[in-house]
Amino acid sequence: MGSGVQEQRASLAQGEVLPLASSSQSEGLKHTRPVLNSLFSGALAGALAKTAVAPLDRTKIIFQVSSARFSAKEAYRLIYRTYLKDGFFSLWRGNSATMVRVIPYAAIQFCAHEQYKRLLGGYYGFQGKALPPFPRLLAGSMAGTTAAMLTYPLDMVRARMAVTPKEMYSNILHVFVRISREEGLKTLYRGFNPTMLGVIPYAGISFFTYETLKKLHAEHSERPHPYLYERLAFGACAGLLGQSASYPLDVVRRRMQTAGVTGHTYGTIFGTMKEIVSEEGVIRGLYKGLSMNWVKGPIAVGISFTTFDLTQILLRKLHQMGHTTR
Repeated sequence: MGSGVQEQRASLAQGEVLPLASSSQSEGLKHTRPVLNSLFSGALAGALAKTAVAPLDRTKIIFQVSSARFSAKEAYRLIYRTYLKDGFFSLWRGNSATMVRVIPYAAIQFCAHEQYKRLLGGYYGFQGKALPPFPRLLAGSMAGTTAAMLTYPLDMVRARMAVTPKEMYSNILHVFVRISREEGLKTLYRGFNPTMLGVIPYAGISFFTYETLKKLHAEHSERPHPYLYERLAFGACAGLLGQSASYPLDVVRRRMQTAGVTGHTYGTIFGTMKEIVSEEGVIRGLYKGLSMNWVKGPIAVGISFTTFDLTQILLRKLHQMGHTTR
């Protein structure tokens, strides 16, 4: 045994490298790098997309949680009144809370989507290739539910900050503390069920549409990578379909999240829907603000998917350049 140790030391002294450690390290990096790249690309994609449409998003939430009738003219008036009263940057009120939520949410969602695609590809025998339609839809839905479950309280906080004056909540931490003290910790998960029900069709259809359009484009154009404007268009279509399919549940979620500050008591998904329909009607209630979503949704999703793809391509190129210069 002693002679074996001595031989090992002698070989190391002569400059030989034990292959086991180095190969295991490179194997670990090989598996870790794509995950880290996906997390970073997703975080950047979410941050850019949400910041771009933050004023429209805030306006939509205010209409969703009130009984005021929505129209493009009224939405413009609200934005203009907010600008005159509180200044230009007030249009981004709650965006810091949005960033705290959307950065981990988008990072987890995009990273999870890549991992679910890999797992389902292996299961269905499509490893490294475009998935068939059902697994493609399933991967998107699973990615959305994974991200939503892990970041839900942050979405609740963001909704509260969007519909309340600055005097009520001074910062994100203050929202958490005040809700926990005055309404209980369970309030942080109010609206969780409609969120889960809504994110399944939203994320599933969004990712499915984008991936499908990219696949069809590659087959018909014989170009592996779409141009920038094509990616934006594919993402816009994905956002339009995904958000339209899940919009009523988005309205229900916002009503339940903000019940503590709007004077309503919404208990269940069905009860909330019934109350909205009885007071405001189906179209004016459950689909309130949808026309604004048809503007902001495609823009946000288009920016998000495009940023993710281009950042992934850039990171891979940088990694290849690093290898070639060694």
